[in-house]
Amino acid sequence: MRSVCVFCGSNEGRRPEYRDAATALGTLLARSGVAVVYGGASVGLMGAVADAALAAGGTVTGVIPRHFTGREVAHRGLTQLHVTENMHERKALMADLSDAFIALPGGFGTLEELAEITTWAQLGLHAKPVGVLDVGGFYRLLLEFADHLVAEEFVAPAHRSLLVAGSTPGELLGRLREWTPPAYLKGAAPADPPTR
Repeated sequence: MRSVCVFCGSNEGRRPEYRDAATALGTLLARSGVAVVYGGASVGLMGAVADAALAAGGTVTGVIPRHFTGREVAHRGLTQLHVTENMHERKALMADLSDAFIALPGGFGTLEELAEITTWAQLGLHAKPVGVLDVGGFYRLLLEFADHLVAEEFVAPAHRSLLVAGSTPGELLGRLREWTPPAYLKGAAPADPPTR
């Protein structure tokens, strides 16, 4: 696992634990020699992850749509910053640059990114681990809902196993490293994600 894509909020959220977790994750990834790929912003949990990884000597690659760069949101101190024409290109490039995915707390955008990258795995478009950092139970209801989707037979148990959870950065990173793709994904290429 050479690089991890981090999905997270452009706000810091209500509880200081969210920023603490973002900082801890960025630091851990950098100290583990794992590059960070993220949405390229300097604000919120996004900025906290990037700043922590950089401060720990890590490599951080940002991917940001052009329409955000003029709002003084783009992080100017990154190892590398890619500017895309739209959100679809942003997500495709982030996926292509990453060996695994972690969602920190965030809003609709974070949930959308998490759902899409998990769906791509469900469809066999990649065989990379996907995890949520369940800071203080932030993702508890989502994980319960994923189990509900299985119980109601909208999601197969093999597909539910695509989503890994951990309550600390160390625990989650360990689980992502140990994750084994379901049998139907074993032949999946670490493929280029779909483009739109």
